[in-house]
Amino acid sequence: MKVIETIAEMRQQVTLARKTGQTVGFVPTMGFLHEGHLSLIEAAREKHDLVVVSIFVNPLQFGPNEDLERYPRDFERDERLAKQAGTDIIFYPSVQEMYPEAMPMTIHVIKGVDVLCGASRPGHFDGVATVVMKLFQIIQPDKAFFGQKDAQQIAVIMNMVSAFNLPVQVIARPTIREEDGLAKSSRNVYLSEQERQEASFLYETLQIGAEIIKSGEKNRDRVLDQMKARLDKGSGQLDYLTILSFPSLNETKTLTGSIIIAIAYFYQNARLIDNYIIEA
Repeated sequence: MKVIETIAEMRQQVTLARKTGQTVGFVPTMGFLHEGHLSLIEAAREKHDLVVVSIFVNPLQFGPNEDLERYPRDFERDERLAKQAGTDIIFYPSVQEMYPEAMPMTIHVIKGVDVLCGASRPGHFDGVATVVMKLFQIIQPDKAFFGQKDAQQIAVIMNMVSAFNLPVQVIARPTIREEDGLAKSSRNVYLSEQERQEASFLYETLQIGAEIIKSGEKNRDRVLDQMKARLDKGSGQLDYLTILSFPSLNETKTLTGSIIIAIAYFYQNARLIDNYIIEA
């Protein structure tokens, strides 16, 4: 496995792979890898000759009061785990390498960002889209693998790929969970012992909502009311709980077709997100 820190060398490796007819699978991450990331790497390994994992904590997607400096980092651990999962190349650029000067332009996302996490994080998905566009241009993958936990991110990137006719297929993989159902996340390390014991109720609440819909309830507000009653018993604070069409992320009173039930919840030092996608 190689660790590459420059754009020029990364492009050179991709060019060599293409000359020999190799396919390229790509897993973009911000590091501090967990089992969710590893499942994406393994999925890419099954389908591609060359597997590239990027590790880059992207400053463009953090707001002024968010946890850029606190975001967990452990490259030696990430390197070991990525290798074990079947990675061929870790692309590990510095901020200076990715943004050698102030960006003269960025991607401005205008659809699907006024809901879910985007509603409370203005500009966040502009930063996500900009860095993913840069990574796609550098690595030029055939397929890029993302976890369903970040469903809004997947929707934004799918729309970007479609809008700009990018020659990459976005693959969404199921969320990897702890035994009690809590979605794997790098931010789970910030939970207190009591919060960690309680946090599984977020996924349980999503499951309850899904069962209510599957039983025939099509009224969005009635489903949400039953779910919120359960969340009121938690020790944290609800950021949002909503049901939207997917991947268009439109609000509709009557639930039909592919929909996402999504939640964001604040604990003292961590903001957790999760979702459940079903056919109504």
